[in-house]
Amino acid sequence: MPSDADRALARLYDLDLAADPGDLELYLALAGRVAGPVVELASGTGRLAVPLAMAGHRVTGVDLDPAMIERARTRAGAAGEGLAGRLDLLERDLFAAPGEMAGTFGLAILALNSILLLGGHRDQRRALAAMAALVAPGGLVVVDAWQPVAEDLVRFDGRLSLEWLRRDPETGRDVAKLAAAWYDGATRAVTLTTLFDEAGPGEAPVRWTRSDALHLVSADELRSHAEDAGLEVEMIAGDYDMAALEPGDERAILVARKSTAGDPPGPRRRA
Repeated sequence: MPSDADRALARLYDLDLAADPGDLELYLALAGRVAGPVVELASGTGRLAVPLAMAGHRVTGVDLDPAMIERARTRAGAAGEGLAGRLDLLERDLFAAPGEMAGTFGLAILALNSILLLGGHRDQRRALAAMAALVAPGGLVVVDAWQPVAEDLVRFDGRLSLEWLRRDPETGRDVAKLAAAWYDGATRAVTLTTLFDEAGPGEAPVRWTRSDALHLVSADELRSHAEDAGLEVEMIAGDYDMAALEPGDERAILVARKSTAGDPPGPRRRA
């Protein structure tokens, strides 16, 4: 059962993403390329899984956080009975996701920096292997990872900054998001502490705190992990319009395909 704090952080996660990242159209387009159903790992509150199902795709969302799954189910319920039979939400570790679902999906998604929350280089490689196991031959694997520029990393020295001030439409309270980050060049990890101060008019604020370790992964490492998993890299894009990755782009979006039986083996390499 999720705690009150976990439920609050799941709600505030949605408020944080009220400024649309702009990635849904990409996943709708990719889902339209494949014949099989879609699986999203680290699916969170259903931001992508629910609209993909509403568009007519069969979708499975997998997330370890019970508060996120609970909120995703609420979102799915609000979408109406039309989703019945098209959306499954599983509370499960993404590394345990293949299991009975292995080889059944046309598209596997790890969206919006979720790969950075895994425990470093080895777990990131394991995640690509799990995704490769989930898709059928010819299926697609997509991973989206933030690529900070040097100027970003220099600023990650622990200073606290206000990122936004918004009113939560669910509670009517004002929420201020503050964040502080530290970058460790030796481990290429960013320690991120996020504070959400929430208050109604004239009320003392309530503070909700979240701390994450973000393990940076380069475009070359994404390619290596995909090839190690037996996938063929179609492209690495630098934005959601799928323009080819260029120096200075803030995202690396890997699109890779699982070989069919008649395909020649692709190159593989170790990171």
